[in-house]
Amino acid sequence: MKRAFYWIVRGAIALLQCLPLNIVAGMGRLGAWVGWLLDRRHRQVAIENLEQAFGGEKTASEIRSLARENYLRIGANYLSLVKIASMPAAALRPHLEWTGLDRLTQTDGRSGILAIGHFGNFELFERLPEVRPDLQIISTYRALRQPMFNDLMQGFRTRYGVRFFERRSESDAMKAELADGKSWLVLLADQHAGPKGAWLPFLGRPCSCSISPALFALRYRRPLYTAICFQIGPLQWRIEVGPAIPVHSEGRRRSVEAVTRDLNAAYEAAIRRDPVNWFWVHRRWKPASEFQGDGNVRHGAESDAGAE
Repeated sequence: MKRAFYWIVRGAIALLQCLPLNIVAGMGRLGAWVGWLLDRRHRQVAIENLEQAFGGEKTASEIRSLARENYLRIGANYLSLVKIASMPAAALRPHLEWTGLDRLTQTDGRSGILAIGHFGNFELFERLPEVRPDLQIISTYRALRQPMFNDLMQGFRTRYGVRFFERRSESDAMKAELADGKSWLVLLADQHAGPKGAWLPFLGRPCSCSISPALFALRYRRPLYTAICFQIGPLQWRIEVGPAIPVHSEGRRRSVEAVTRDLNAAYEAAIRRDPVNWFWVHRRWKPASEFQGDGNVRHGAESDAGAE
């Protein structure tokens, strides 16, 4: 049964990749509309998250409208990735632009840490080697339970030159690669980090925040940047590399908490710039009681390869 379902999925992917991008994105948006009507749990999570972030600034009607459009945009982005995975660089170029890539050229030749988040069509970062072939890019992922589907997903992700390490089983290999000093590490770091995170404010409310980007930047003495994917029009995305987040101040190492606060501030600015562009269907503000958070950075986070 699983193998039959796998081949059905492969057939659906092949069909979608034969269609124009605008048709595929439209199908994703239509499917998300049905999901919005039926998926009460995620619909409510998005509304509650937006209320926590903007309840004092926006009406209930405005928040519901933002949540609905966010849900539709997520559907369009996810399905469009199936098509985009088969598009060569020349075909994708009219839909994707990059800014700030010159910041990744270090005068001393060092590589660094690139903190991304669940903004827009965030998986497009996998196309970075096409525009900066001089950079070696590595990242982390969490393997799916079914090997066939995991291989299918990783086939999409790795075809353009990014090398991935499984967070639970390959963290040592990833750290060795990072210590070598030649590869840029891309980390998703904007969502709930559980007991290994730092209990810090995010959009005005305390929550568990991933310290992985700060930890790796400090441990390996690497520069730290953000890269945010904005949707700037229909089927138009721009990935913006932001200014460096300081990991030293007056010649001294900053704390992991201080660096993470600055990273949060960069994420917050991106969310406020376009609230619909972020992944609101995730339970970002889980209570500390769910994971025994105590307000401190936990040392166990040092072994984490990039919690989401």
